[in-house]
Amino acid sequence: MSTFAGANRRRISIAILAAGLLGFVLLAVAGTGTTADASGRLPKDRATRHVMFVGNNWDGTVDVIHPRGKFRTITRINAIPDLAEREAELLTDPVRLGYFLAIRELIGEGHDQYVDDMYTSNDGSLLVASRPSFRDVVGIDLNSREIVWRFVVDGQRSDHMAVSPDGKNVAVSASTGNVVHILDVETGEEVGRFASGDSPHENIYSEDGKRIYHASIGTVYTPADLPAVDTTKGERVFLIVNAKTNEVKRRIDVRQALDDAGLDDFSSAVRPMTISKNERFIYFQVSFLHGFLEYNLRKDKITRVARLPLSKEAASIPREQYLLDSAHHGISLNGNDNRLCVAGTMSDYAAIVSRKSFRYKLFKSGLKPYWATASNNGKYCFVSWSGSDRISVIDFRSKKEIARVPVGDHPQRIRQGVVTPAWIKRNKGVGLG
Repeated sequence: MSTFAGANRRRISIAILAAGLLGFVLLAVAGTGTTADASGRLPKDRATRHVMFVGNNWDGTVDVIHPRGKFRTITRINAIPDLAEREAELLTDPVRLGYFLAIRELIGEGHDQYVDDMYTSNDGSLLVASRPSFRDVVGIDLNSREIVWRFVVDGQRSDHMAVSPDGKNVAVSASTGNVVHILDVETGEEVGRFASGDSPHENIYSEDGKRIYHASIGTVYTPADLPAVDTTKGERVFLIVNAKTNEVKRRIDVRQALDDAGLDDFSSAVRPMTISKNERFIYFQVSFLHGFLEYNLRKDKITRVARLPLSKEAASIPREQYLLDSAHHGISLNGNDNRLCVAGTMSDYAAIVSRKSFRYKLFKSGLKPYWATASNNGKYCFVSWSGSDRISVIDFRSKKEIARVPVGDHPQRIRQGVVTPAWIKRNKGVGLG
């Protein structure tokens, strides 16, 4: 366990002081706020190199890894350098403290959620990270490793993000605020927003940057998981949003699409998704499904269901004990658009799946796979094994696992970003005690 994880576990005094405050979880949510200071960055005219960022949610760190070759870890970044300040704030705000503890118990499996998602600025000087337990997004100067801006989301928890193709904006879901904020990457200032349903979750920009595909998942942390009570999960939406105006241009009725396809016992909560290059098809996971769905955007209907294996262990687990309703959580397409990579969360496998036939090959390389990301060149799939504290690199073409890399406590999101060669040289081995 890292030193940051150790610090987290030592916060016994906070837990004692707040033992009775979980009931505040249903109280009114707080507002937003921003601070910004973009000084001290690396020069923008430096050449950059692609690297891989792995967010270790429970210990509040981000591992930086070479995305090719031997996939060596370069450095580890502390994403919560302001931990003491944030904890001091919690002690003065009982509502915030109640939510903080609720996030720990209901979503974090008894752990605080310090890093959910992250991206870099185009010049490789800034790391932008969402921090669920602190309900914020921060810009961390990669040179000084200090926070240069902080944005507090609506409500009490920040979640998945997406960066625009031009690198100027980042969209972040506010889980209890039922809104998606659009932030300026350089300053952290809000430049737009759009309303969502209950528990906004996944965001994906189209390749041309003109659209944002967005879905909310509802209250996945409640025990009402049987199909008969699916409506108690709240409002689930699937939206296509104009990225320039933030206006909803299309609303896909997933519930109706499922019913029309004879899948009335399926949940309508859209989880991770991936989109074909021509934006004709969306492949998405839904709660409790061991597999994924193919949705034809032109025909406006579900065209196929990919059913992947259910392990014996997962078969013995009731739906109420699924991790946040996620049978599977993580899906991506390769560069040729002909193979998918899927994280089989509850069955402890990753899978490379033929897009044409849905035939698959399984990889059992760890426990609780949480995310699947295609490399920028489309050759590899990066899978995080949150229960084993490592990631796998799987070659799409050969369908072979070519590397395993140890990372921090509970890796979740994996994203590729950029840094300068000089930064790599200066930071090699830093934080990797």
